[in-house]
Amino acid sequence: MAQTDEFGEELADFVRRVAELKAARSVPADDLPTVLDAAIFELDHVAGQLWPWYESLSSTGPSGVASVDRQEQQLLKALFQRVPVPVALVDRETVVRRLNLAATSFTGVRAGYATGRPLTGFLAHADRAAFRSQAAAVARGDGDRSLTVHLQQQPAVPVRATLTALRPSGEPRTAVLVVLQPADSRVPSPERVPGPVPTLTETTRHAALMDLVDAMTTALLSGPVGDPSGVLERAAGVLHGRFADWVVADVAGAARLSRTAVLAPTDSVDGARGVAAQDPAACPLVVEAARGGSTALPVRPEDPDAFGRDTSGAPILVRANVTSLLCVPLTTAPGPVQGVLTLFRSGARRAFSMAEAQAMDMMSRHLALAMSAPDMP
Repeated sequence: MAQTDEFGEELADFVRRVAELKAARSVPADDLPTVLDAAIFELDHVAGQLWPWYESLSSTGPSGVASVDRQEQQLLKALFQRVPVPVALVDRETVVRRLNLAATSFTGVRAGYATGRPLTGFLAHADRAAFRSQAAAVARGDGDRSLTVHLQQQPAVPVRATLTALRPSGEPRTAVLVVLQPADSRVPSPERVPGPVPTLTETTRHAALMDLVDAMTTALLSGPVGDPSGVLERAAGVLHGRFADWVVADVAGAARLSRTAVLAPTDSVDGARGVAAQDPAACPLVVEAARGGSTALPVRPEDPDAFGRDTSGAPILVRANVTSLLCVPLTTAPGPVQGVLTLFRSGARRAFSMAEAQAMDMMSRHLALAMSAPDMP
């Protein structure tokens, strides 16, 4: 039993490391070989150590009992996946271990993406603390709980979350089984739930990105260069609406960052004023991008204060209902950072993809060149 517990802890550590590697996919292209080396190391670890260890544990004990246990586990897995109710299995920290097919359709999140990430990341910011508290209470044996939450992609639809404790076979810690259902209607069909992946083909998505790059190049070539504020304002006009709901541009001056442009949805005029009045030095993401020169691509950002607060004291990411963001330094490495461009997507709009982040990284270098080029008469 001690060996089984030790194997379970080693496997849990491996899952956490894989989640970190997934999050590291947003690093610049020059740093991707390091991430790839780490991924290959983890695969070697599975093949060379975890799998032989698992085979050794599986062969322990009467073969007949082991065979029956495996059949029972396969049956339970099949039932979990096919039950027509959205169900998730999480730990006491709300990290998703399993997500069934109904839950992927209901939340619009793929099971492979959700596994290893906190379930609270898919909820509205206002519901996250309460959900964490209730999940911790259930995990420590305080009884089943039920509360109303809201999915971040459908904030207007109340969802009833029922939590119950579950002790998986052979595991030392209690897990939490979460059942999700609309509070006032039946489970919506998959076609009614906006998913993170569009139905367009890869070719169409690539063509749309190329159109965006072409529009950006045209805007940079058709206007004066050498004026950082003017260049960023033209770039923000290209990106706003067609690529991002919010565009925030900051210029890196000799002494400090200064906010140049804030473009927001038409129904967020007050919010745009608050963001425009904000000191960029109070935005941790912007400061980190300007200091380290690395792109940030958080999906459903966990920290509501990652972009600071507006003049009223409200977290900007919460007020703008940000579901995905890109924070891109404008630099021609190894040169200095000329500025920082931050893009928000909110509501049900799909998250920024890796392909979009790569296209934005390419455009950021063009922007930096236009900002630092000598102005022509």
